[in-house]
Amino acid sequence: MTTLAHRNATALVIVDVQNDVMVAVHDRQPVVDNIVTLVSRARETSTPVIWVQHSAEKELRFGTDGWKLLDALPVVPGDRIVHKKHGDAFEDTGLEADLASFGVGHVVIAGAHTDFCIRSTLHGALVRGYDVTLVSDAHTAEDLTEWGAPPPAQVIAHTNMYWDNQTAPGRIAEAVVTEKVDFTGPIP
Repeated sequence: MTTLAHRNATALVIVDVQNDVMVAVHDRQPVVDNIVTLVSRARETSTPVIWVQHSAEKELRFGTDGWKLLDALPVVPGDRIVHKKHGDAFEDTGLEADLASFGVGHVVIAGAHTDFCIRSTLHGALVRGYDVTLVSDAHTAEDLTEWGAPPPAQVIAHTNMYWDNQTAPGRIAEAVVTEKVDFTGPIP
């Protein structure tokens, strides 16, 4: 289990589900539906929900409509919102402090884009000592085949396979579908 002493709680971390980020992503509606389901289940178990918002000077300016979280997301007062400028949601943000304040040693991650901020945040969590669950049907990517990337479905499938086979001393990495995410106990 986590290498973070006395941190047995779990948190749901939703990365970059913002208007402009989600414009042309693969399976947008099913992914958003799964995220809404995860948030609902997290709230039923008093699991902290943390929203992450990316900003960049040129393409995703802080405070613009494109930067805002999707209206379909069930954000409520009291949810933590982390603002980031790098792929890894831990870099130069308050995410670690938020997780520590909740006693979190296990993070459940969903959101966008699979091949950038999701992968960076997964690794950022694992190297910092967290157990990390990737929700395999609640993350997405856009089509970057024009630049030599595989199609989005392959990017997502590869990331799920890759993450489900990650290892680190004293930590667990796994990829599971929405219906199998368990906020109430330790991960297997």
